[in-house]
Amino acid sequence: MSCPICSKPSDDKYRPFCSKRCADVDLARWFNESYAVPASDETPTIPDDDPTQH
Repeated sequence: MSCPICSKPSDDKYRPFCSKRCADVDLARWFNESYAVPASDETPTIPDDDPTQH
């Protein structure tokens, strides 16, 4: 497996990254919102007959 940041071979200690530096770069990208999990535009609906919602 290669590091998703720099493509070097991954190190078991930092898997899937090759080093602490690449792991920190990835974490910083999440903090800076460079990565995002897509949100659904649909609002979930709860059926009227759902006993857990009464």
